[in-house]
Amino acid sequence: MNTPLTPTTSSTTATATTQAIWDRTLAKLRFRHGDATFNSWIKPLNFKSASATEFGISAPTRFIREWVATHYLADIETYLKEEMPQLLRVELQVASDNTNAAVTQDHETAIKSEAIYSGAGPAAVQKDDGKLVSLESVSSPLDPRLTFENFVVGKSNELAYTAARSIADSSSVMGGSNPLFLYGGVGLGKTHLMHAIALHIAKTRPTQKVVYLSAEKFMYMFIRALRNKDIMTFKEQFRSVDVLMIDDVQFICGKDSTQEEFFHTFNALIDNHRQLVISADRSPNNLEGLEERIRSRLGWGLVADINSTTYELRLGILQSKAEKLDVKVPAEVLEFLAQKITSNVRELEGALNKVVAHGKLLGREITLEYTQVTLSDLLRTSQRMVTVEDIKKAVADHCNVRLADMHSERRARYIARPRQMAMYLSKKLTPHSLPEIGRKFGGRDHTTVMHAVRKIEELMVQDKELENDIGLLTRMLQS
Repeated sequence: MNTPLTPTTSSTTATATTQAIWDRTLAKLRFRHGDATFNSWIKPLNFKSASATEFGISAPTRFIREWVATHYLADIETYLKEEMPQLLRVELQVASDNTNAAVTQDHETAIKSEAIYSGAGPAAVQKDDGKLVSLESVSSPLDPRLTFENFVVGKSNELAYTAARSIADSSSVMGGSNPLFLYGGVGLGKTHLMHAIALHIAKTRPTQKVVYLSAEKFMYMFIRALRNKDIMTFKEQFRSVDVLMIDDVQFICGKDSTQEEFFHTFNALIDNHRQLVISADRSPNNLEGLEERIRSRLGWGLVADINSTTYELRLGILQSKAEKLDVKVPAEVLEFLAQKITSNVRELEGALNKVVAHGKLLGREITLEYTQVTLSDLLRTSQRMVTVEDIKKAVADHCNVRLADMHSERRARYIARPRQMAMYLSKKLTPHSLPEIGRKFGGRDHTTVMHAVRKIEELMVQDKELENDIGLLTRMLQS
């Protein structure tokens, strides 16, 4: 490398400056990918060396190096180039390698070319011979901040919280809650509850074997075991745990081999009275590409949804967050954020963190006006207007009907119900009046729209699946 600025160089100022660049890059990566991903894959990386045109990073293991190269290296390069305009190359090595172990484009292409690898992630550190290691390495790192005490409970997440707490408190398997299936949109608290369960069990029953990992990791481990002809070790690892928690199970949809192994692991644990906790972004019935036998078994226990947050819950979360940050934030600022940022809890907390951090850095008082200026870009994004056309297209796609059916006079139930759903969402998500909505649905009268709204409201009380569909469409349209 050209004139390297390594920790051993005499240019301590240059080294400090480069380390600061790396620290700022890490902060951007944490903000972009969230704490869970950051702690699992990016935080273990270390700045190694740098010159004007090259930047060296080390990863503790080959697995982490491969995963970062495939999924995060492009972001790392982008953020480093913002700091170092002349940068030409980012070199990612394994810390223990004495030889040059930088990831090359050929190596990355080779990894991606394995069809079964697609979408997977490294689950655990492996030995050089490819053999799987201990359960402690299999389980993903837990964030000590994601406890039950730090989870703000409201109407939209009460059932999920209560079920998760019961599992964590019980020394035996909860028959009616095995498996516990948590589902909801991004950033609503599924992962928080899973971390909370694992942390609570580790504290109160440390002898129990608890494994928490993403479905991507599960898939990657299975693939590695197949390639290294070590499938029996894989099976023994996962079937010997007391509590298995798999996050974002939607990622194995359509992956037949992984689903097959997941199915057998699921059955083995249930038969041996071990607890399972599964999460996804949709209910089992709405997971496309998931085998019917798996869908059926996921519904054996308790299925708990985490709905979009209410204003009261968002305000409570912000108040709790402000207390933990030990900073005085005016009530009007918290109320403003709770009203304006409705997509998910992660974005809500991130907005407050940004306002507080900027205020401390610049020595500014946190006021409503300062908050609006600091978050101007984020607020513009979150205020994207949902149109009736957006709604009609989303409902038509979701219900597998033609867009033209939204305007037709046909009254067959399979067409009329999606049309009523679209009218209901148009009333809920747009500022249009009933007559205006009616005109956008083939010139219908406002009383037709009113009837549709009331009908959907009544049906959602009785039909949980319809309620889930409406919730999912709402999140999709507002995201």
